Amino acid sequence: MDRRTLMGMIGVGVASAALPAAAALSKPGRAPRGFLWGTAGAAYQVEGGNVASDLWVLEQLKTPLFAEPSGDACDVYHRYEEDLALVARLGFNCHRLGIEWSRIEPERGQVSEAELAYYRRLLQACVRHGLKPVVTFSHFTVPRWVAASGGFKDPANVEAFAAHCARLTRAMGELIHLAATFNEPNLSTVVRWSGLGEKIRPFIESIQKAAGASQNAPNWSSPMLGGESHFDGIVAAHSRAIEAIREAGGRFPVGLTLALPSDTAAGGDDGPLKRKQAEMMDRWLAAPGDFIGVQTYTSTPVGPEGDLPPPPGTELTQMGYPFTPDAVEGAVRMVAARTSKPIYITENGVATEDDSRRIAYIDGAIAGVQRLLADGIDLRGYIHWSLLDNWEWMHGYKPKFGLVAVDRKSFRRTPKPSAAHLGAIARRGGLA
Repeated sequence: MDRRTLMGMIGVGVASAALPAAAALSKPGRAPRGFLWGTAGAAYQVEGGNVASDLWVLEQLKTPLFAEPSGDACDVYHRYEEDLALVARLGFNCHRLGIEWSRIEPERGQVSEAELAYYRRLLQACVRHGLKPVVTFSHFTVPRWVAASGGFKDPANVEAFAAHCARLTRAMGELIHLAATFNEPNLSTVVRWSGLGEKIRPFIESIQKAAGASQNAPNWSSPMLGGESHFDGIVAAHSRAIEAIREAGGRFPVGLTLALPSDTAAGGDDGPLKRKQAEMMDRWLAAPGDFIGVQTYTSTPVGPEGDLPPPPGTELTQMGYPFTPDAVEGAVRMVAARTSKPIYITENGVATEDDSRRIAYIDGAIAGVQRLLADGIDLRGYIHWSLLDNWEWMHGYKPKFGLVAVDRKSFRRTPKPSAAHLGAIARRGGLA
């Protein structure tokens, strides 16, 4: 995702929970003043060495679930200053980043003041480089002790997450511009509609059981793999977190980010499409919060039994998704029709080795952004996934989403032409 214009310490410090009305467009279809242009990364995918996380436990099981271990990832933990300086030079005005809960509270009730100080320095570096920090409090991962007691099916962990969010607010809340409690909590619904959920359920259940056995934790349930059984607990944790943030003095807007393919009705029957949209959106749109983060990569045809495969000859990305730059426009329109909350595009991008196709994807996506703005839709930002070629969960390091390449041994960063291309769009506020 994309980011950063110099905002100054005061601009961050007084970020209000009440989002301002969208500004008038400076030019037809161009982004308004204050629009966020940014890049993104998730803590577990880029920092490296998150050994107290539930995902680290799963990685060590040596199952086929992960193509390769995360290891040192992109070593952002030690190289964030270099990365943030690059983002600012490219022309962005914000950066989306995660805070790894397991670093701060590696054991229940044992808080690391050193790690709190680390993340405060990270946010201060964003501000110093003119980048508005967009923070995710839980980007799929949780401390292993949370998973060991059942994830968010355990009410004690709902309260622990709220306490964690309050702790972050007290320690660095004046530096946060915008925050999401959870990343894509609806993803398992999207996976179920794809048809993959039922196929892999026995495999996932066996992995959860093996993780529990390795930790002497028979109730083990990693939320990332726990599916819809965690939904009630995540909604409760999100709601409690917002209350705790406000009680701790947080004035920044808080919302959710959602996985939202831009769906179409196959065969002229829109009944299944409407059911899927309701199941993957409605409970989350109704949850408390100041905004919705839309995260879109592709367009999906929906038939009576679920998602359909793309037609033969469709250009596919490294993730196997149809190459559909206009999907993000469709997803935002889908959300805007169901909520009056402001919308941010918090993830959008493409996995490809061919950077010329990334540039084409970016141009198609931004053309859609400009149409949305011209139509008066309350869209507040576009954040590109991702800044770096990083560890892409089950797929390892093969998919290349980054605007910047990372050498796997030296960690040397090499910006791709797409980085300068999107940075120029951000500086202009739109396409040329």
